[in-house]
Amino acid sequence: MTSTKTIIADMYEKIATQDGFIAALDQSGGSTPKALGMYGIEGSEFSDNDEMFDLVHQMRTRIVTSPAFTGQRILGAILFENTLDRNIEGLSSAQYLWQVKNVVPFLKVDQGLAEEALGVQLMKDIATLDNLLDKAVAQHVFGTKMRSVIKQANAEGIAAIVEQQFFVAGKIMAKGLVPILEPEVDIHSIDKSLIENILRDELLKQLNLLSPDQKVMLKLTLPDEANFYTDCINHPNVIKVVALSGGYTRQQANERVAANNDMIASFSRALTEGLSAKQTEPEFNNMLDDAINSIYLASKT
Repeated sequence: MTSTKTIIADMYEKIATQDGFIAALDQSGGSTPKALGMYGIEGSEFSDNDEMFDLVHQMRTRIVTSPAFTGQRILGAILFENTLDRNIEGLSSAQYLWQVKNVVPFLKVDQGLAEEALGVQLMKDIATLDNLLDKAVAQHVFGTKMRSVIKQANAEGIAAIVEQQFFVAGKIMAKGLVPILEPEVDIHSIDKSLIENILRDELLKQLNLLSPDQKVMLKLTLPDEANFYTDCINHPNVIKVVALSGGYTRQQANERVAANNDMIASFSRALTEGLSAKQTEPEFNNMLDDAINSIYLASKT
């Protein structure tokens, strides 16, 4: 039997050295109805959360079991806890991803956003963090993801966002997991470029406080200026910088990813754009294959 240490080392090697992107399949309770709606399943088709999560698991299962979804073009996949707790073709979701598809599993750990203050939305307190991390370690999950949102160019608020992300990241790294920090910038903010300048400085400040053995990943909104986050990408404590689509269409997001060297995609809505529960298997697989290929090619630049 392969040891846990060897499995994690193999996952690290894949994330650090191979071409590809990360699929974000982590819509949680609040965003699931919208995700299902885009997939062609209306709210009238489920009566409670249990039925809703059954349907979204069917959607995710259809995606990851598709012949288009493999580790040849996809480095990793981010899962919601409800997905981690379920099986795909007789294996736990995390096991299926790695053992069958050669795709590295990540777990979303944040519990949603706090109310806006100082132009940002911090993460809510993650009361179940220790249990989540222990569950992730037990299932050979490689890393985690946590999201907060910046809406205004408020230096104090942005500093608080980044400090919170790195504080929680410390707990995650202590468990042997690699955290993906996601301080999302609202693409509709009139101060987007200014926010990005403040954010980059705060990220570098916190990265420089890490010890050499502490490794993180960053998930950032696609910047207005190409190659804006090069210093973060090249930082010795950063394994990878990935980009969220953040409201851009797949075409727009792909164009922006391609313009940012060594920044790869980590798309959710842009990945599943155009997929439908009503499609036949050939239609579904062909559309997913086209989407995956376009995101893969954009991420290779």
